[in-house]
This record gives sequence, structure tokens and C-alpha cells, in this order.
Amino acid sequence: MNIFENTLLIAFFVLGICLLLAAIRFAMGPSLLDRITAFDLIVANVIGIIVIYSKLTVDAELIDVALILSLFGFLGSISFTYYMLRR
Repeated sequence: MNIFENTLLIAFFVLGICLLLAAIRFAMGPSLLDRITAFDLIVANVIGIIVIYSKLTVDAELIDVALILSLFGFLGSISFTYYMLRR
């Protein structure tokens, strides 16, 4: 293992910890805005984990999954914002 793969593994585990903390914020958030922000953070962390995993396993097809997930995350954020403006 070279230093690049070690760095990717460290980033993988750090993103996993950030994902866990964002999930806790999503569950305990006192307001809807906190939950929306936590949802965006969860999507960003999952995208990062997918990209790092695809680099470690040399599987380029997972990049397409990350792109589609980023689109769904963006549309989810827009729909939450639309809901907040209508409320």
C-alpha cells in the first residue's frame, strides 16, 4: 500500500464519522432547517464515500452513481426549500 491509498482510507473513515454525526443531527435537529442542512451533508458525505470507494476498487462505474445521487440531493434540497417558502 502506498501513501495515496492510506490517505484515501483515512478520508473514508473520517467521512464515515461525519456521516454518523450528520445522521444524529438529522434525527435530533430541533428545526426543519437543521434537518435540511443535515440531509445535504449526508448526501455530500455519501457521495464522497462512493467516490473514494470507486477509487480504491478501481471501479469507474460508481462515479455515475455518485453523479445521480448528487442530482437527487440537489432536487431534494430544492423541494425542501420550495416547501419552506410555501409554508
